[in-house]
Amino acid sequence: MLANFLIGLREGLEASLIVGILIAFAVKADRRDLIGRIWTGVGAAVVVSLGTGATIFFVLAESGDAIQPIIVGSLSILAAALLTWMIFWMSKTARNLKGSLEGSMQQGLSKGGLAIAVIAFSAVVREGVETALFIWASMNSTGDGLPALGTAFVGIAVAVGLGWIIYRGLLRINLGIFFQWTSVILIIVAAGILAYGVHEFQEVGLLPAGEPVYDATAWLGKETIIGSLLYGLFSYRANPSLVELITWTLYLVPTLTIFVTTSRRANNRRTVAAR
Repeated sequence: MLANFLIGLREGLEASLIVGILIAFAVKADRRDLIGRIWTGVGAAVVVSLGTGATIFFVLAESGDAIQPIIVGSLSILAAALLTWMIFWMSKTARNLKGSLEGSMQQGLSKGGLAIAVIAFSAVVREGVETALFIWASMNSTGDGLPALGTAFVGIAVAVGLGWIIYRGLLRINLGIFFQWTSVILIIVAAGILAYGVHEFQEVGLLPAGEPVYDATAWLGKETIIGSLLYGLFSYRANPSLVELITWTLYLVPTLTIFVTTSRRANNRRTVAAR
């Protein structure tokens, strides 16, 4: 459930910041009449995002026992890939996000209110659809069910509140540090989701299963405190197969190394530029 809270918080804060930038631009340009259009686009994006999540659950509910593990495994691997892409995309573009959105808004001013609504919709719907897929994948890999979904919505609600406070200028946080640390945690989450997708393929014989490499369920199983925390946050399995363990390791080690290295280089460049 902790993973779902973090996903909701992270993605929700990104979406909230985007909305705040768009509204701030409309106010700065003395075009408050566009704020309603912005919210129209945001509302449509929320509907599409909720529809995406509902569709995923409906498709899985209607699928048979033979095909369900294949769908679950495929969506889990897709979610891990998109989560990884989102982490690196945000790391690369976060510094220019404000300028990019304001540039799009400036161009949209000459095209009317519908263009502004489309800009808001396009900016938010990506975050929303990704969030729906990430939350589903995390819920499915941990087996937490509806309580985890509620935790995700709590994270989104907290993010919306933080976004509003930041927009009002009442709170200043180092967003770079926030996104870097949450990115590290989400990379570990993505590794667990990816390994779970592999596990589903093993269940239907598409990948070799074999005996567990080790069995730590006695002290790290879901029934234990530490095990439940690891399982709920990182989709950790206390008795992974060799293929699951190799998949988890081959994803986590290079991905985390690349992210930390590129983040340090970017921080060093900003430090040098600030001198």
